[in-house]
Amino acid sequence: MAKSKTPTRSAASPPEQNAPKAIEITASAQIDIEAAAGEGATALPRFRMVAYTGGAMRVAGWRHAVILDLAGLNIPSQMRPIRFSHDPTSGVGHTDAIRIEQGQLIASGLVSRDTPTAREIVTSSKNGFPWQASVGASVEEFEFIREGQKVHVNGQEFAGPVNVVRKATLGEISFVDLGADGKTSVNVAAIAATQENIMDGENKDNGTTTNDTATQAKPETQADASNANANANAVEDIRAQALAETTRISAVRRLCAGQHDEIEAKAIREGWDSTRTELEILRANRPKAPAIHVHDQNVSTQVLEAACMLTAGLDEPEKHCQEQALDLAAKRFRGGIGLQELLLEAAWANGYTGRNFRDSRNVLKFAFNPNIEAGLSTIDVGGILSNVANKFLLEGFFSVERTWRNITAVRNVSDFKTVTSYRLVGKDQYEIVAPGGELKHGNLGEEQYTNKADTYGLLLAIDRRDIINDDLGAITTVPRKLGRGSGLKINDVFWTIFLANTDFFKVANKNFLSGADTVLSIDGLTKAEVAFMDQVDGDGKPIGVMPAILLVPSALSAIGTQIFKSMELRDTTASTKYPVSNPHQGKFRVEVSRYLSNAQYTGNSTKAWYLLADAADLPVIEVAFLNGQESPTIETAEADFNVLGIQMRGYHDFGVNLQDPRGGVKAKGEV
Repeated sequence: MAKSKTPTRSAASPPEQNAPKAIEITASAQIDIEAAAGEGATALPRFRMVAYTGGAMRVAGWRHAVILDLAGLNIPSQMRPIRFSHDPTSGVGHTDAIRIEQGQLIASGLVSRDTPTAREIVTSSKNGFPWQASVGASVEEFEFIREGQKVHVNGQEFAGPVNVVRKATLGEISFVDLGADGKTSVNVAAIAATQENIMDGENKDNGTTTNDTATQAKPETQADASNANANANAVEDIRAQALAETTRISAVRRLCAGQHDEIEAKAIREGWDSTRTELEILRANRPKAPAIHVHDQNVSTQVLEAACMLTAGLDEPEKHCQEQALDLAAKRFRGGIGLQELLLEAAWANGYTGRNFRDSRNVLKFAFNPNIEAGLSTIDVGGILSNVANKFLLEGFFSVERTWRNITAVRNVSDFKTVTSYRLVGKDQYEIVAPGGELKHGNLGEEQYTNKADTYGLLLAIDRRDIINDDLGAITTVPRKLGRGSGLKINDVFWTIFLANTDFFKVANKNFLSGADTVLSIDGLTKAEVAFMDQVDGDGKPIGVMPAILLVPSALSAIGTQIFKSMELRDTTASTKYPVSNPHQGKFRVEVSRYLSNAQYTGNSTKAWYLLADAADLPVIEVAFLNGQESPTIETAEADFNVLGIQMRGYHDFGVNLQDPRGGVKAKGEV
């Protein structure tokens, strides 16, 4: 389940990365205008709406449809603000009842705000305008249902891909003229209620507004007649206001003449008269100064990283980027992003005012120095390049042989000092507890082994020609080389130390076998197994560790795999031995390394092989990583003054050393 602890605004504008999230989901709304009976009193207009129908909606900023799970919706109170188009400055009223019925969110309340927006909504409702409602809720937790999966929400079944908002808090509800749900409609009633004409009375049993009650009554007293006259005057006032509003809107539309849609919408919403509207149109028609570049605020660090990974063709980019960032990157950079475009976006965010890449030196200066003139930067191109490069660095690092990782123990060190470890072999047996329950002290023993980490690194540069040629591939090729270089280096150090083992695997340590009977075969493996299991601790007792790994050079890979997998091994020579069953089938995991037989390494052999314990039980070799960082680190910066381009450096902190000779047996495999 993907979770979000911060709310995301997703209907009005695409979500910012790591910014508050809020969804706005549109459904149907119904306004019922009602006036109170009684001397000198008129009720505020009431409304009743289906604020959310419980279905799937296409919400801006979300790659797939969104469903608000009403079972997880938190309603802080029955009194929530009612606005127009989610604008805090355009208040309409408040709710007095919110409930969930049959998978829908129902709300009712009062048009209690005295604002131009509230008056426009009431008037246009009387004119039959089909208002809709939009729910604004903060997202606290959502779940992504993948393609081919189904989910039951709000009493309905939906098929993936779809986002289900599992936990949210209701913020406000807004009237909107057009929402995400095209299937909704609005019914509006605006009738003054007196003792002679009552409509949409309150149902006192369940607290909801209904439309099925209409009664007629005649005034029988002078007070009743007065009330009727007062209400008649109120109706006349409403009609006069409606006429004035209609005249105002017509004047606004006539002045805008379909050429200033934004001004027209704002003028109608905010109640401008014709004079102010005309003034705004004159201002909009004034000659404009030459355009300057204004940075697109939707282009964030995360969006640029996503664009780089999409352009470079990184496998499964959704594992490295947020879904919304990928969606925005695909829309903003449809043809892919170039290296120049990436640097310009960062430079603009950091205060660069140029419009192209001709002044490449200044572009790089602003792109890599966020505090120049512009104050705080919104985009760190060095971080983007490092993050993107790191993904390709790891591709290169993991592309080389990693047999070493399967046979070694791993240690986490915090500095570059020599560290010492102790083996508890022979010193960790429990002692009998005497009456009284006193336990005897154990000790670490005298067997100790050392290791230390060193730093290995390399510096490469993206040439100025790559930047001028707008070659984004440069920031993928260079990191791959750095990653592969690190993987090759750790192999080189590891196998150099492992193969220089003449003083480690030797007869005196009872872990070295030679002779014709040590060729890798059933008999040779049996001999090595016996030698391993006969190993003893400092007290002369069995070490109690079992062999688990058969390490062989590439020339012995086939026979090693055959011994591990085959249930039978048949010998067709004249001296065939029976029985033919394989006693070592499935017993020892086979690991193959080409380094064991490479002529560049001292101690290489195409025939020698090893039987090792699991490194977690008793390691023969150990690799130490600084702060547990097993993969290399890459950093990006503007090149030095004497270099034109961008520099990338990769470094890796690790150390390798042999450990306990009782953790393995070496077979020479020949006389």
